[in-house]
Amino acid sequence: MILRNEKEVEGKFVIHTLLPLLGVTPERWFQEVNFGSIRLDFLVMPLGGRSPACLPNSLIIEAKHPRQVLDRHTRRLWRYMTQLGIDYAILTNGREFCFYRQSQLVFRCANGNLRDEKIQQIRQVLEPPIRKTFAPPPCPPPLPKERTMNVITVYHNKGGVGKTTTVINLAATLSRKGYQILIIDLDSQANTTFAAGLMKFLTEEEDDLQEKNVYHVIESANTAIADVVRLGTFSNPPVQVLPSHISLVEYEYKLVNAPAAKNRLSRKLSKVASDYDFVIIDTPPSLNIFASIAMLTTDYLIIPSDLKPFSNEGLRNVRKFLAEIDEERETQQRPPVHVLGLLPSKISTNPRFREYSLPRRLEAAKKYGFQVFESVIFERDDLAKSLEQVTIEGNYDVPNPQSVLDFKPDSESAGEFEALTQEVLQKISTHQKKGM
Repeated sequence: MILRNEKEVEGKFVIHTLLPLLGVTPERWFQEVNFGSIRLDFLVMPLGGRSPACLPNSLIIEAKHPRQVLDRHTRRLWRYMTQLGIDYAILTNGREFCFYRQSQLVFRCANGNLRDEKIQQIRQVLEPPIRKTFAPPPCPPPLPKERTMNVITVYHNKGGVGKTTTVINLAATLSRKGYQILIIDLDSQANTTFAAGLMKFLTEEEDDLQEKNVYHVIESANTAIADVVRLGTFSNPPVQVLPSHISLVEYEYKLVNAPAAKNRLSRKLSKVASDYDFVIIDTPPSLNIFASIAMLTTDYLIIPSDLKPFSNEGLRNVRKFLAEIDEERETQQRPPVHVLGLLPSKISTNPRFREYSLPRRLEAAKKYGFQVFESVIFERDDLAKSLEQVTIEGNYDVPNPQSVLDFKPDSESAGEFEALTQEVLQKISTHQKKGM
């Protein structure tokens, strides 16, 4: 087979030779799949996968120009596998063929021998793992169809209280328990979008979020969630993310003058209710239209707070805002937002503070009428460093934030989010049982 360029490697070799060789039918492979700054030439989904978020046990195929040396591309391929949680990969230039499992080279051969004595040997390498993993569902067994999609908003009108940290690590912990998760970032600061690993571009020209972000889902009746959702790279298993962008602040006035937009996100989520167990919404530290949209969309509310005086005083605004939202929800014949509690976060680990000051601050917070979580998220180095991770690509440091569970799973911070997640699940279960 004579191949002259990368396009012919993709078309003549991958599509017409390799994929049929693997027994992959057209509905199982996708070409030019984008996850943030990562572009996969080909993605082969396992049988039983419920959505593109189910990447473990999937296969990626990267095609290179016939004159390219494959070894120069292995490091990037391994990064793709690691960040997306993909188990299998094939790298080929039309002359050579490399098969990897979990970033380890399993087999290498010349593609020219694919149709003679090598074909059986390649089948022996590829078929057992591919067939084994494609047969059972790679994600946890689907929950019953009658299950409820739970929407949780993380909100406080005071900034710097740990909203982004809460959203990212709560999502990662729930994902590890087998739940299907969607994060929605409604804050124009886009801190959660960054923390989810979706802002790896280095210049404005490379910005691939400006034309596809949460604003477009809210603004247009024709843009579906599936059109905009990305796969975060901050956790394993990966989590889907509806990203934000700094341009949201420019469009706020348009949404204020478009009444239908306030409930559009809620209506669109109802159409994908069977795809997700939990939707977690990050919000701006304000009382603007995006905060209103989050509150009109949500079922539950978590209020993170560092318990400092300004944060506690801001709870008055949260209480008033919540009352206004509940009044509007009542006109829509919807139940009020159920507050899961006030979450102490970014709390000092100083022993004297924990012994003397923390109890007083907790008591002071209770006067605003919110139940306080038993769980406490302390301010620790591991938690901060996890979101500051980078990878080196050429001469550049590319952001590679991680959840604390992926960065240091045995850390105290990881344990604190495990405890928080258990408490959240228990509170939701108790609330739903009372509603029966």
